[in-house]
Amino acid sequence: MTTQNGNEHLVQSQAEPEQPLSCLELEKKLWVLYRDFFDKAEKKRRWNIRHDIPWNQVNKSLSPVIADVVETFCAVELYLPDFTSKILPIVRNSKGRVWFYANWGYEESKHSLVLNDWLLQSGARTEEYMADLEKKVFEREWNLPHDNNLGMLCYAMVQEHATFLNYRNLRNRTQEMGKDPALEAILNYLSIDEKAHYGFFRDCFRLFMEFDRPACLQQLKRVLNGFTMPAIHDLLDNSAVRIGRIRELDLFSEEIFFRDVYEYTLTELELTRQDLRGDRKAKKSTPGIAP
Repeated sequence: MTTQNGNEHLVQSQAEPEQPLSCLELEKKLWVLYRDFFDKAEKKRRWNIRHDIPWNQVNKSLSPVIADVVETFCAVELYLPDFTSKILPIVRNSKGRVWFYANWGYEESKHSLVLNDWLLQSGARTEEYMADLEKKVFEREWNLPHDNNLGMLCYAMVQEHATFLNYRNLRNRTQEMGKDPALEAILNYLSIDEKAHYGFFRDCFRLFMEFDRPACLQQLKRVLNGFTMPAIHDLLDNSAVRIGRIRELDLFSEEIFFRDVYEYTLTELELTRQDLRGDRKAKKSTPGIAP
């Protein structure tokens, strides 16, 4: 049977945990998570692009490879219209998740704006170049990498933590390669935002595990085994060069993914690799939710 309240694609598996959450209980707890997330953001995380970045301290002599990576991250953020428009219908009837994505879209739009502003103010890119980049981005369409709402929840959780690592590691490399107080402040704000996004998705996933643990393990295994960062591989031009720059700075790699994303995610969720391997024996209760 299918669930309600925005969880249409999540199906109770045959091996249900004892006293699982009901749909109503799940939705109530998701809303509480969102209000807590929002209240903390209003109190501790809000920042202003024009006033909170030391723009007068931009380092115009920073290594060009840093600007190349900033451009890639800015381009990924430009897919915001696709990210939001594709996910909102999937979670339409889950108020906690819809309201979160509305807030998420606002925060991600700031990320795109501030990275664009740094590229211009550093002199690394021109207005004409960035307009051409935007045109190229908007010519291509990003689609959901997973076919159900639980798969997308897993993906968002993993992706937000991976994005946090990229921004944090780029900030560290910037400090090592000449320093840029403006860019370092930007990347610090972005890292904090992405970490908060990850925390929300992680806590949502924990709730869904109380609702249907086998289905959650099934989707988590699927996501972890096939994860790629959005847009870079299939949608951005010169993707091989862009990925090469990221590897060159040691921002993200297979080793980093396994250690700091795969293993980290399992630890955060109090799971082991055996938990995922054990999911092979779980029966799928509907077509379309594949291991």
